[in-house]
Amino acid sequence: MNTIITIGRQFGSDGHLIGKKVAEHYGIQCYDKELIAKVASNSSFCEEMIEQHDERSTNSFLYNLVMDTYSFGYNASSFVDMPISQKVFLAQFDTIRKVAQEGPAVFIGRCADSALADRRDVLNLFIHASEDYKIKEIMNRYPDITTEQKARDFMAKKDKQRQSYYNYYSSRKWGRADTYDFTIDSSILGIDGTAKLIIQMIDDFEEKRSQGK
Repeated sequence: MNTIITIGRQFGSDGHLIGKKVAEHYGIQCYDKELIAKVASNSSFCEEMIEQHDERSTNSFLYNLVMDTYSFGYNASSFVDMPISQKVFLAQFDTIRKVAQEGPAVFIGRCADSALADRRDVLNLFIHASEDYKIKEIMNRYPDITTEQKARDFMAKKDKQRQSYYNYYSSRKWGRADTYDFTIDSSILGIDGTAKLIIQMIDDFEEKRSQGK
């Protein structure tokens, strides 16, 4: 298996669990919160600082400015003046690219598709689900969320956060079909079924690439 997988996901759609199952099938690493430790080891930021700014946007962000800074290196004068959230993003961006050079992996969120946009061995997926499915999953996962309305409000908050982060730190739009190679409704097949579907996609993708198509 030589393909890198990136997974964007709605909150409550089980994107993390699905990504883990895909990674386990191929015996590769799945990076979600695990990426925080990697970023810390590759940068001057501690894990607490990275987690504080993880998948959180800033209203003062300018995509082109940050990408220019990344292109010219961390010594660019504009990097010094950046808000800490933008510096954390660049550290994550850089770490994702370095990890991908080591071999296939599954990356959950964090604009990994943008970080790896120049590679041809990447499949970019987005996992969504019906509202009923997501509410049930959220209530099962968080015992303190005791009503559907609380689950709905929490879900809306988390998705808004993810959308804002992605739209600030990417030139594409979070959750929009033409941003990804595949978008999948996990409420149709469930966790195991969706993972199997993705595995089939990967196997077919690799077969096509091996044939030079």
